[in-house]
Amino acid sequence: MMRRLLPRPALSLTLFLLWAVLGNAASAGTLLLGLLLALLLPHVVSPFWPDALRIRHPGLVLRFGARIAWDMLLANLAVARRVVGPVKALHPAFVEVQLDLRDPFAATVLGSIVSLTPGTVSIDVDRERWVLQVHALDAPDPEALVRQIKQHYEQPIREIFAC
Repeated sequence: MMRRLLPRPALSLTLFLLWAVLGNAASAGTLLLGLLLALLLPHVVSPFWPDALRIRHPGLVLRFGARIAWDMLLANLAVARRVVGPVKALHPAFVEVQLDLRDPFAATVLGSIVSLTPGTVSIDVDRERWVLQVHALDAPDPEALVRQIKQHYEQPIREIFAC
């Protein structure tokens, strides 16, 4: 009975908490609407997400989230500095990150994190070759960018999802 009501409890909890935090109003109506969405949305997305990964190391999620937030802050500052500087000082590049991940969901999470970080955009996750294609606004050393993506993001995702 509980599994039918909450097919993805972690997703429901996350949705409710995000709704409450981002809603910026703790009225009963707002929280009730958030609860309703948290209960209904997992049912709506379940057909599109049949084999969701389980978080194997939940403690790492908070540290990983903090790392992402810190990297986003640093990237915002770096992009702002580069945008106001001379355009010819930029070194835009397309790079391919050979993935050790073999799970489509985990690879999508990685691509999303790369896109959230200012100055980089993931273009595609090639699941035939398991390559993440990324465009960087400024990558004077493309190999260093690849190493950073693999060490800062891919490795923790592999640990969190045990894949």
